[in-house]
Amino acid sequence: MSAIPLTSVSVEPTNEAGTVKPMKRGRQPRFGAEPSTTARLVILIVVGLVFLVPLASMFEFTLKVTGKSTLNFDHYASIFHPNVAAGVDYSPLFQGIGNSLTITVITVAIVLLLLLPTMLLVELRYPRFRRILEFVCILPITIPSIVLVVGFVPVYQKVAAVFGSAPWTLAFAVGIIVLPYAFRPIATNISAFDLVTLTEAGRSLGGNWVVVIWRIVLPNMRRGIVSSVFLTVAVVLGEYTIASFLSQNTFQTALLLISQTDPYVSTIFALAALVFAFILLVLIGRLGNRRPGAGLARREARSAAAALASSGLSSASGPVRNNP
Repeated sequence: MSAIPLTSVSVEPTNEAGTVKPMKRGRQPRFGAEPSTTARLVILIVVGLVFLVPLASMFEFTLKVTGKSTLNFDHYASIFHPNVAAGVDYSPLFQGIGNSLTITVITVAIVLLLLLPTMLLVELRYPRFRRILEFVCILPITIPSIVLVVGFVPVYQKVAAVFGSAPWTLAFAVGIIVLPYAFRPIATNISAFDLVTLTEAGRSLGGNWVVVIWRIVLPNMRRGIVSSVFLTVAVVLGEYTIASFLSQNTFQTALLLISQTDPYVSTIFALAALVFAFILLVLIGRLGNRRPGAGLARREARSAAAALASSGLSSASGPVRNNP
């Protein structure tokens, strides 16, 4: 008795009379919970309105003139030409932006140079510590920010004695706050492929640890790393509690200070921050969906096409057409 492979058997739908029911051309069956095209369009429109209506309202507010019904860009121009004689000074806001960017760079460095190598080391060498590392990284999200700040105060007395009280020292505290947001995308990416087998294969082919990590592991973790970095940037730029209680001038604290004297300019910068966060989310999706090695494959394809064109074979070969 010959075995029939299950993959080669195809069952055609039949009606009650036993005849084969023809499948409608151009219509593909849907599986699982995948929404239809109409449902996806409705979801896209609703989500777009949720984002766009507040942004459009904020933009319309920034164009208003006090006491008038006209709209213009005078508030945008006043950012670059403040009336210092009347007491209007936006320098604390720009200083806060500079401090937040500095804290962001240091915090991203902590994530890439401390958290990421630690997660790889635990996954490759000490998997029994995986749960402990996850518990430590997720723990800050379960503690209220005000409790963390109260705990940071005596710690920062020691930090200020060693490094001074410059705003960049907030990166040590913010680096703890962002741990849950930076840990989860990388952990999810690691669980998506067999990291141990991949590294052992690379090592068995003669590569050292640096080559294996740089050329094999990191390209496969690009989506998790990019998501982790962008979430870290978004969290740092939106952090207010720690900077406020430790009396540091950052973007959020300066924004609150400016809003008490000029709500239009503070709304302009808040709108810019929201648009920047939206662009980050789009970049996460775009960069995360790129396959590892796709750029190299495209360059090799272009090189091959250029070689064929230079040798004159492209016109001779031509496109292959199927006979009807």
